[in-house]
Amino acid sequence: SFSTWIICSSVYFLRCISSPPVRYILAENSKSQWHYLRGKGHSAANPVLTTLRYFKDEYLAHINDKKCPAGVCRELLTFSIDAANCTGCGVCARGCPTKAISGEKKQPHTINQELCIKCGGCFDSCKFDAVRKQ
Repeated sequence: SFSTWIICSSVYFLRCISSPPVRYILAENSKSQWHYLRGKGHSAANPVLTTLRYFKDEYLAHINDKKCPAGVCRELLTFSIDAANCTGCGVCARGCPTKAISGEKKQPHTINQELCIKCGGCFDSCKFDAVRKQ
């Protein structure tokens, strides 16, 4: 949704600012603290201020917990395979461009997080809902 895009884009924007001011702004949640952001673009901070007001918990999850509650920020996602649902068909492994998924045929597979580029190919190709996006 549009609000999710604004939040994720805004969090990316906030990463460009050093951590202590960001934490202070989130703690204070005050418009007066944003004047240094608005100096050049005057109204550039308005979408950030609005989403901060209504979606503060999502900002905090992105910055403090390194999680995206909406599940759209690629760099914050992790994919895993639920062994209870995995039939070992290998469709996900064949669809993985980096060969990050391994396992024997008819046995639950696993995802090597170091090789995974978080493209979501395994999630899209699994017909048994065994791949979890977190």
